[in-house]
Amino acid sequence: MTERTGQTDHSNAYDGLLEHHEVAGDASQWAFGTDFEDPLAGVDTTVPDDVDAADLATYCLMLGDDALVMSHRLSEWASNAPDLEEDIALSNTALDLLGQARLLLARAAAADASVVPVLPEGSPVPAEDALAFFREAGGFHNVRLAEVPNGDFAHTMVRLLLFSTARLSLFVRLVESRDPVLSAIAAKGVKELTYHRDFAGRWFLTLAQGTDESRRRLLAALTELWPFYPELLTTHPVEAAVAAAGVGVDPAGLRDEVDVVLEQVFAVSGVERPDKGPLAGVRGRTGRDGLHTEALSLMLAEMQVVARAHPMGLW
Repeated sequence: MTERTGQTDHSNAYDGLLEHHEVAGDASQWAFGTDFEDPLAGVDTTVPDDVDAADLATYCLMLGDDALVMSHRLSEWASNAPDLEEDIALSNTALDLLGQARLLLARAAAADASVVPVLPEGSPVPAEDALAFFREAGGFHNVRLAEVPNGDFAHTMVRLLLFSTARLSLFVRLVESRDPVLSAIAAKGVKELTYHRDFAGRWFLTLAQGTDESRRRLLAALTELWPFYPELLTTHPVEAAVAAAGVGVDPAGLRDEVDVVLEQVFAVSGVERPDKGPLAGVRGRTGRDGLHTEALSLMLAEMQVVARAHPMGLW
């Protein structure tokens, strides 16, 4: 920066940063730096004995994809929430889930490198980013609840309540995983998910007991999203395998606990449990098998476009 008649010249507010970079040769101050450490650096990622590496990797993709896709949907609320407090809360929730996704995708790649998409030789893209930005929709293993396009605010609170209630119960048990990496991820995630569930639960009650219009919107959202809920608690063969090996959790075993929590929220809110069956799959295949709604492909097209346009870029 230069001085002009005793005042700072703000014609280029970034001059100081550029000068510092040139002198120090350090680009770490930039929002999009030139390097990020391996999120699992220093952690023993050896697959536990008697655990199938491919199953462990797929299981991590399931949990990681749930978080990644849900995070993106919540991030779409940035600057669009009803007020600033909720805008910040939803953005922070999205960041929590994005952090979980990064760790879980990195764990998947460390367990079985074959799950990582092949990129151009010399690409600087780390494994977890390759999994996020260079897989097609059919390669994602998230539940379909996470990918449904956003509706109104009530829709988002209902989805977050269903998602976080089930995920919190799962992470509480995942802390006991034989895989120390999953155990550590779960231990951190429990604190985050407790807040997510409570935040959504409070808003569920507020909307249910608010105006006639807020209640109408809440009930409409619950009716629309309820068929997606059972997929969170339905056991996939991979989940059964990793649960038997002591590294994962069988989601079907969480059903009673999760239902009790939801019934408590419904009861205090004066809302009845929807009488709708689960969303059907195709020949038994669901989101866990890579069968998704069109919404996921559209979301990924937006989310992945920059990375795919610049596969040799540093982010």
